[in-house]
Amino acid sequence: MYLEIVSPEASLVSGEVNSVTVPGVEGEFQMLNNHAPIVSILEAGKVKFDGNPTIAEGFENKFTKDDQGKWVLEITSGTVECNNNKVIVLAD
Repeated sequence: MYLEIVSPEASLVSGEVNSVTVPGVEGEFQMLNNHAPIVSILEAGKVKFDGNPTIAEGFENKFTKDDQGKWVLEITSGTVECNNNKVIVLAD
């Protein structure tokens, strides 16, 4: 599936990933390949993804890796849309 993470500053991430986990207002949830279409509001927490997408130059310091090797981005709020194996996270 294709992931794009966009902040007010720039497009931070783009590329193929295996999974994306986001902090929804009703709790954390994960999206995998062929996930049903969804739009959700996000709260403060961690966006986690597994794969090797491109991280925009100059923004690498915003990302860490957890003990399972997943990339992690801390956000304060945002929205997520998943449709046709494309996940777009608009993050603050």
